[in-house]
Amino acid sequence: MAEPSGTTHRAARLELDERVARELRDRLPMVAGRTVTAITAEVPSYSGTLTGQMRDKIENAVQIALGTFLQLLERCQATDPSTPLIPALEAAYALGSGEARSGRSMDALLAAYRVGARVSWREMAAATVAIGLPAATVAEFAELMFAYIDELSAASVAGHADELASVGRARRRNLERLTQQLLAGEPEDVLRRSAERADWPVPQTLTVILLPRANLRGVLALLNEHTLEISEESPAREPGEERAVLLVPDAHGDRRQLARVLHRRRAVLGPARPWDRASSSYRRVLRAVEIGIARPPDGEPLDTERHLTELLLSADLEALADLRSRVLQPLAELPAATAERLTETLRSWLLHQGRRDDVAADLFVHPQTVRYRMGQLRQLYGERLSDPRTLLDLTVALALPVTVQPTG
Repeated sequence: MAEPSGTTHRAARLELDERVARELRDRLPMVAGRTVTAITAEVPSYSGTLTGQMRDKIENAVQIALGTFLQLLERCQATDPSTPLIPALEAAYALGSGEARSGRSMDALLAAYRVGARVSWREMAAATVAIGLPAATVAEFAELMFAYIDELSAASVAGHADELASVGRARRRNLERLTQQLLAGEPEDVLRRSAERADWPVPQTLTVILLPRANLRGVLALLNEHTLEISEESPAREPGEERAVLLVPDAHGDRRQLARVLHRRRAVLGPARPWDRASSSYRRVLRAVEIGIARPPDGEPLDTERHLTELLLSADLEALADLRSRVLQPLAELPAATAERLTETLRSWLLHQGRRDDVAADLFVHPQTVRYRMGQLRQLYGERLSDPRTLLDLTVALALPVTVQPTG
């Protein structure tokens, strides 16, 4: 640790003889005790914590710190005044690190330094006056003492900041590892151990969201504070657009709230799944993107829960194409335009359960046109339009728009 030079260089000018140093050193246990008592009374974060062995430890640390200061002022150290300061600064640095690990803010430790400086100086000043030091020497003594405590507090601030940065980096790495394991579908025991290492509270469910990373700004602030996030490369058909994957805890209660948060962000919203099965939600989202399900035109996210039929039927697009070809075989010999009109009519007739007026409204034609077309279809299919198995095959085959294509 680099050592500030101000206190040590000036200490060499203020030399205390051995008698004065001995008098001050004899008072250190009393000064340390009163200092710790004042810190306990005036700094709420330490109230009730500095008792028993912990109090003895802190009192000893105060004695060592003040004893180091006195060493700086003794004539015998003037040739190498930096020697005792380095361990003191290292101890202060370690104190700041320890406070960060204990979860206390630096504000509490700085307040303790301020109280300690005030009480220590009050007691030491009384001693220097009683010993009979000149007023100018006492003033210089005070200035050096406060400068010394400033250096100790600065070292503690550095230790606190470095510890937080180190812990933050480690936790980010652990959270990233946990996110990768969740998306990969690792076993529950592996996930629980990773969650413990990352200090991440295990939720009931996780919901996966996929969106362009450029649209991520502001989203995380509106989601659960324990939302996990990781970046991934975009597919070849979307070059240069990095994607973000979010895993939102316990969002199963209100998907509408999620939809509001994701409005106009080109997001794809997966289903809520038990937390250890988040990979299922992730696969659902990727599949929706892969098969090219059309996004809602109003800026709402693509909610995969509203497209379960497309997702199910697209699981084997070749089988779907074969089924479509087989059930539409009676139309194969017709002109393409005629076959397309009859296919469209048959699909609407199936979806509207044969209600002629609803079919006409859906196709923007007259009900008589629907009657005419259905007459043609009955001639082509015969009794098969009354066969439950044929109706099932036709419904499945025509359930998806023709525009859904294999991605392979």
